[in-house]
Amino acid sequence: MTHVANRKEFEDLIDLYAPVGQAGTGFTFTEGPIWHPRDHYLLFSDMPADVRRRWDARNGTREVMRPSNKCNGMTYDAELNLIVCEHATSSLVRERPDGRREVIASHYDGMELNSPNDVCVHSDGSIYFSDPWYGRMPVYGVERPRVLGFQGVYRVPPGGGPVQLLVERDVFDQPNGLCFSPDEKKLYVNDTVQANIRVFDVQPDGSLANRMLFAGGLKSDREPGLPDGMKCDSRGNVWCTGPGGIWVYAPNGDLLGKVRIPELPANLHWGGPDFQTLFVCATHSVYTVRTKVTPRMEPFMRAGAGVSVSAAPSPAHSRSAPPPPSRTPVQASDGMRLDPSRCALIIQDMQNDVVMDGGAFASSGSPAHCREQNAIANIRRLADACRARGVPVIHVWFLVEPGAPGVTMNAPLFEGLYEAKAMVRGSWGSAPVPGLERQPGDHVVEKDRMSAWEGTRLETILKALRRDTVIVTGAWTNMSIEHTARTGADKGYFMVVPEDSCSTMNADWHRASIEYALQNVSAVTKTDAVIAALR
Repeated sequence: MTHVANRKEFEDLIDLYAPVGQAGTGFTFTEGPIWHPRDHYLLFSDMPADVRRRWDARNGTREVMRPSNKCNGMTYDAELNLIVCEHATSSLVRERPDGRREVIASHYDGMELNSPNDVCVHSDGSIYFSDPWYGRMPVYGVERPRVLGFQGVYRVPPGGGPVQLLVERDVFDQPNGLCFSPDEKKLYVNDTVQANIRVFDVQPDGSLANRMLFAGGLKSDREPGLPDGMKCDSRGNVWCTGPGGIWVYAPNGDLLGKVRIPELPANLHWGGPDFQTLFVCATHSVYTVRTKVTPRMEPFMRAGAGVSVSAAPSPAHSRSAPPPPSRTPVQASDGMRLDPSRCALIIQDMQNDVVMDGGAFASSGSPAHCREQNAIANIRRLADACRARGVPVIHVWFLVEPGAPGVTMNAPLFEGLYEAKAMVRGSWGSAPVPGLERQPGDHVVEKDRMSAWEGTRLETILKALRRDTVIVTGAWTNMSIEHTARTGADKGYFMVVPEDSCSTMNADWHRASIEYALQNVSAVTKTDAVIAALR
């Protein structure tokens, strides 16, 4: 089966001859795929059969819930609780790993919702969902009269609260799939009956504004299919089910191409260890196809939101020998765990020239982003917690002699260092920022490269202290932090990056590193989570 390219850019997203595999078949009508980022399995719904199923590469497909309240769209929140749209109960619910079930939304203005259909979670914890009335039809739901009299799009505020209607009551006939842009500044919502996609600006308070038609005419006289499930990729392209497969639109609304699927598709979701396998629920089957692009990084996909570190020591550990090889860090059932006896904290490049006003690199924007991240205060809190728990603190300072002798000018970064006369030993610019000075018992490592490992005694210290889990903080996220995490992972260390204890030149560069490169080499989390995990 050959996929269809309307524009050449489509071939940057998927190979035109990428094979479409079949993960499972023989179902009634598949919907709601969602990939578990830690345990690597797919959940999906067979709505008419009132069953939820699970697929993984080792065991294939098995049933995990019957009845399932004819669930449709599913996602996870940042703590990996399952968020489920239930047609039979007209409710949006949260299912916790311990089996607890709570209703997030069931009514608006005192009236029962139609049937929540699709759902996505904002990074602030708020939940957006569509509410057509398909779940009050026979087969796909429980036939019963409607109460509201209109079909809307709603928001549940962070932490819960009254459901907020986000659009006028006459905008949608049957709102269905919805997804955020990568920066969460836009929300896309499609309408199955109108066969179009609208886009809204997401306001700071979570409301929607500036409604525009993003794409129309998602229908065909030759093939069945209409807009249903929809996702955004990491480059801002919108992937929406339609006649013949998945229609892919550029951020400006141009139709780039179509991913051909053998059956009528209903919904899609990226999964697999690298999030480059597109799972497509299509009528009686679930299909897979590899893509060259990854999805928008949703909150639950971030390592710090659900994939965390369990580095509990082996009973065989002794102080006379280094710890034996350990398994890959995984999520413990009750949250993230870090064994203080195996951890070390790195505070990297937190020097005046790098992140302070008046420093050599202040014009880059780094002082402002450091303040925005509250990085200095967060690192200080983390360092204090580490010292209290016996975790060694290692300061990594970039230091050169006047004129930077011995520093090769082989990259713009080093050329800029030389031209700015930055990081010179003994100068104010090379000194640690106020609040992050060396304390008694701390270690200092000097470097003149981006990575904390290159040409330094960092590994000597870690091996002497028998530490195999390294918490990396400091500046700059997309350079020193990323290089250090990459090399540490290559060397066999477990790398942990509390992203709010890091900063760089601006939020975009920080986000790009955190959401992509660092996800593959480290556990990305938050400062408070690391402090709580050091038990």
